[in-house]
Amino acid sequence: MSSVPLTWKDSGLRWYWVAALVFLADQLSKQWVLANFELYESIQLLPIFNFTYVRNYGAAFSFLSDAGGWQRWLFTIIALGFSTLLTIWLRKQSYLLWRSNLAFTLVIGGALGNLVDRLMHGFVVDFIDFYWNSSHYPAFNIADAGIFIGAVLIIWESFRPDAKLSKEQD
Repeated sequence: MSSVPLTWKDSGLRWYWVAALVFLADQLSKQWVLANFELYESIQLLPIFNFTYVRNYGAAFSFLSDAGGWQRWLFTIIALGFSTLLTIWLRKQSYLLWRSNLAFTLVIGGALGNLVDRLMHGFVVDFIDFYWNSSHYPAFNIADAGIFIGAVLIIWESFRPDAKLSKEQD
């Protein structure tokens, strides 16, 4: 893109409401879990889905969860860095590039949702538990879903041939 849109309303920042929505849904759901569940308490909702309160001291799939505490600050820096970078990119592109804007704001909302958990509690509250028989997918939360969906959209967009702005409006 050759020039920065003149106003924030003309830029991808116009899509920041998506980040706010993901952040709000994530934080409200986590507060509900903290108020209504004991650690490891689980309620079956469907034959393949539970609400199960667990704590994640690491990142995806509990990566570095037993690293001794320094990982909390590493993941804080990463969340702030990616959120800042994606916000800069949003400012530099048109609001009409809806796929990219949606992807970026999903990641930002999720990253900030998990960042708040790390700063407030020292861990991330996870509670969405899918399983089959005795095999459980690692528990996650709304922020994680936003990050995952946003990342998939970013990857998908990277494989699309460069489209003109008018094509992005579809």
